[in-house]
Amino acid sequence: MDTLKHRSTGTRPCPCFPLAAMGILDSDSCPPSSPQRPDQELTWSWGHRPRSEAMAPPPPLAASTPLLHGEFGSYPDPSLRLALTLTPQALHIQKLRPKPEARPRGGLVLLAEVSGCCTLRSCNPSDSAAYFCIYTYPRGRRKGRRKATHTFQADGAATYEENRAEAQRWATALTCLLRGLPLPGDGEITSQLLPRPPRLLLLVNPFGGRGLAWQWCKNHVLPMISEAGLSFNLIQTERQNHARELVQGLSLSEWDGIVTLSGDGLLYEVLNGLLDRPDWEEAVKTPVGILPCGSGNALAGAVNQHGGFKPALGIDLLLNCSLLLCRGGSHPLDLLSVTLASGSRCFSFLSVAWGFVSDVDIQSERFRALGSARFTLCTVLGLATLHTYRGRLSYLPATVEPASPTPAHGLPRAKSELTLAPAPAPPVAHSPLHRSVSDLPLPLPQPALMSPGSPEPLPILSLNGGGPELAGDWGGAGDAPLSPDPLVPSSPGSPKAALLSPIIEGAPETPASSEFLPPTPDGDPVAVSPGGPLDHLLPPLGTPLPPGWVTLEGDFVLMLAISPSHLGADLVAAPHARFDDGLVHLCWVRGGISRTALLRLFLAMEHGSHFSLGCPQLCYAPARAFRLEPLTPRGVLTVDGEQVEYGPLQAQVHPGLGTLLTGPPGHSVREP
Repeated sequence: MDTLKHRSTGTRPCPCFPLAAMGILDSDSCPPSSPQRPDQELTWSWGHRPRSEAMAPPPPLAASTPLLHGEFGSYPDPSLRLALTLTPQALHIQKLRPKPEARPRGGLVLLAEVSGCCTLRSCNPSDSAAYFCIYTYPRGRRKGRRKATHTFQADGAATYEENRAEAQRWATALTCLLRGLPLPGDGEITSQLLPRPPRLLLLVNPFGGRGLAWQWCKNHVLPMISEAGLSFNLIQTERQNHARELVQGLSLSEWDGIVTLSGDGLLYEVLNGLLDRPDWEEAVKTPVGILPCGSGNALAGAVNQHGGFKPALGIDLLLNCSLLLCRGGSHPLDLLSVTLASGSRCFSFLSVAWGFVSDVDIQSERFRALGSARFTLCTVLGLATLHTYRGRLSYLPATVEPASPTPAHGLPRAKSELTLAPAPAPPVAHSPLHRSVSDLPLPLPQPALMSPGSPEPLPILSLNGGGPELAGDWGGAGDAPLSPDPLVPSSPGSPKAALLSPIIEGAPETPASSEFLPPTPDGDPVAVSPGGPLDHLLPPLGTPLPPGWVTLEGDFVLMLAISPSHLGADLVAAPHARFDDGLVHLCWVRGGISRTALLRLFLAMEHGSHFSLGCPQLCYAPARAFRLEPLTPRGVLTVDGEQVEYGPLQAQVHPGLGTLLTGPPGHSVREP
């Protein structure tokens, strides 16, 4: 733990000398400052705004542009003095006394590894110093993330008020950088630059994955959200389609995002619940996010890659995605409208699968206690009993080619084939709301039923006006010597103090067209969404396709229609795909492939290099819509990993229909 004291160097920070001393900048080539307008917003900052404005990026600052500089001393050791310099991407620490060091160990704190910060004051009334605390999650020697706390002590002024203003200036600047908010070019940096804390609705499946979702949420996610200063309400789901019913009764204007803590299945329920509302056109714009606490974490893997992190699994993937969530920011998300044989519709954010992939997905449910290892086990079992399925695949080719992959990942194109005319297609009582945890004054009904074996409820966390507990951070015995000193204290008229609308369980006014699919073989109905935009590219199932479509018929080992890049947290099925490329990426494997070759494809998919193997049975086509007609009488079809009725289906991409909380895009994170 690093703890430091401060001596202010003036109201205009930004000297380049400390960076030159650390070897970051040449002292003769300091970059000119790039003033930013106070009303300018970054594309990924928290808060409501029109979708068109959210996509306009601000002028970027150079990564090494100094924003603040000051001299600090250690806490609790006053003899150690350090110089801190804040840049858009990192906090640089230089040791001044007693032994000067330009590059001390732990002297580079990457903002990509910072969850948040807060201001503090001493419990000793005679102490005039002020403090601000930074929470980071750097990678350790074993590449796993571990929490580290840096507490800085500002004592350069004679009065507490002056030191407090300086501590708040640093904490405000750091928070603005973390959340993508602009800093004034020449104006004063004050806490008034910060908007109200974002409000998140967290939905957790406590038995997701290997049943560790609740423990991971309690031990990792909630502390990190607390450190970031985000307001939240957390609800445990109890059954299938519970999340779908909850989002149908929400007053969405009171929330800045809905985040699921589970696998991909819970987010599938949320998105379809939003599109099932009468106001679906506005509801689907609500930003949604995912924190991976389940077995299938494909979208989280894509978010992790989008944020610039290295591939990760388990707790590391959860911490990466939590860091990105704390930073805020959203990205348009393509959704796939899937029409099933019965004529009902559901919406997919991930994939439609038939053949080997769907067989493995559903058969692995028997081994859910193994976590993600269940997919590996069932892949081996599937290879031992490899099947082929006869079917007909038709697709509308993309008019615009996707971003070209690297030469090593060249994509095989489907050969031009004779367009064929497709054959005609063959003809609950609810328990009360379980329980929730919140830092918001949200009225919630008391639970009347308790599920056997349910985890104990969490204590209410004090956030934004209280800050995280420091007793475990300062390293002393007894009570912590520092107490929270919030940047933006809550006032009686503040949005946080206002009473929010209660969450109503169940769909309030469900449209008459709402329905459920016939039960799956397990007996659970899969809900479908009657709302959403029209599929203008698709004729009715069973009718001929319009000109311009490509149709191929034959024996398939698998067919996969995927929207994002990842099929699993560690499976990159479409390495060039983007969240909003307006395409569905069709990958299929024809019959005749050997078990060894198929295994080699899946092993290469861990690195996204399967297309470079030159496998003649592997084909790919980017499309805007497709139709799949299984000709084998029995089989398994899945949408986002959920089994749906078996039979003909068709789908169309709706570009940017949803909004995904992704955090800041872009550059890879450099390891210190």
